[in-house]
Amino acid sequence: MNPVLSIAQTALELGLISSLTVLALFLSYSMLGVCDLSTDGCFALGAAVGAVVAISGHPFLSIIAAMAAGVLSGFVVAFLQTKMGINSLLAGIIVNTGLYSVIIGIMGGASLLNMNKTETIFTIMRALLDRTPLAPYYKTVVAAIFVALVIAFLAFFLRTRLGLAIRATGDNPDMVRSSSINPAFTTIVGLCISNSFTALSGALLAQSQKSVTADIGSGMVTIALASLLIGGIFAFKGKVTRRALGAVLGAIIFRLVYAVALRFNMPAFMLKLVSSVIVIIAISAPYLRQRLPDFKRRFVHKRGGKNA
Repeated sequence: MNPVLSIAQTALELGLISSLTVLALFLSYSMLGVCDLSTDGCFALGAAVGAVVAISGHPFLSIIAAMAAGVLSGFVVAFLQTKMGINSLLAGIIVNTGLYSVIIGIMGGASLLNMNKTETIFTIMRALLDRTPLAPYYKTVVAAIFVALVIAFLAFFLRTRLGLAIRATGDNPDMVRSSSINPAFTTIVGLCISNSFTALSGALLAQSQKSVTADIGSGMVTIALASLLIGGIFAFKGKVTRRALGAVLGAIIFRLVYAVALRFNMPAFMLKLVSSVIVIIAISAPYLRQRLPDFKRRFVHKRGGKNA
């Protein structure tokens, strides 16, 4: 395969899989207004649960089990926030820390699970697409199906009464209370759903790469945040479906930058720095865009002063 096409395909596959985590952040951060820092641990939890169930011979059940584990993780985070009075950032950090021990326990005390001989949803799709034009892209097809299902769910759910209540909670919690809606309940539901998407993303990545490590989710919150901010450039305000598609596009672009960096033989330990730089650029871009006219005026003024 052409090297350029190979990079693009890899970025598309990983971008679609990680975009599920971005969509989780889209729901919890953009809609609900909660910054959930348990993303790394929840991602690894979904990967570990999905891998263990798949290894036991249940590839489809592994997806359901992983999402259920994500729901439980989200419930704990939300419970600490709403019922225990713990700050949302601190609650996420606490759960993220505790999940490491849980993940090791799920993996039977091992830090690595090998899935080379395990039947997964990817191997099933590869068999179904055998001798078809889509055969080389079976991973992309699987990831695209799940992304489409999640976007369709969000587009429907966020227009329901409960979905609108969740969006209102993120916009104005006081107004929600005055409307006889319990913001604690909407927060719990929102975080349970968002964490199920994060766990689904982890399960798909584990089955795609056929291995799981205890730290497979390391840095996912940074990647998801950067992708969400990048996607915001391409999204239209007020349109849930378009904003969700923008988040997916942001994840693909982020992974494309990663793939290009690897192609140029960048050391693996530098990729964390690349993630941080992309986040800085994505966050500061709107501010710098607003300040650009001021910078231009100062530059012209200084240049005029020197010429005088």
